[in-house]
Amino acid sequence: MKISTKGRYALRVMIDLATNQTEEPIRLKDVADRQGISVKYLEQIISALTKAGYLTSLRGSSGGYQLKKKPEEYTVGMILRATEGSLAPVSCVEDKDNPCERIDSCVTARVWKKINDAVNDVVDGITLQDLVDWQRGE
Repeated sequence: MKISTKGRYALRVMIDLATNQTEEPIRLKDVADRQGISVKYLEQIISALTKAGYLTSLRGSSGGYQLKKKPEEYTVGMILRATEGSLAPVSCVEDKDNPCERIDSCVTARVWKKINDAVNDVVDGITLQDLVDWQRGE
């Protein structure tokens, strides 16, 4: 499994919004400038995060973006899945609708499940607030 720039940047964006949040929405251009990400690419990432229900979008000259919830209510897994989709190493450990015909006799399925469980344990055990705290050196 390899996390794309979209997933990595999504984490950076969410950390930026959490770190710089005030009562006022944060302009996309300000996030782009601080993070060194093009506004065009950032729009795609913000769109996915907004569609997932993680951000509030406010239009107009004083518009921008804000987190919908507190940073401790988001996990790294939630953010990555919103932009990356499934984090499963292979489809047979995630696809409940179309299960693999060999799942009961395939010894490697155990390996894929262990990898999947380990990844999910890590990403679902770290919150956005943890990342903000780590960035601050706490």
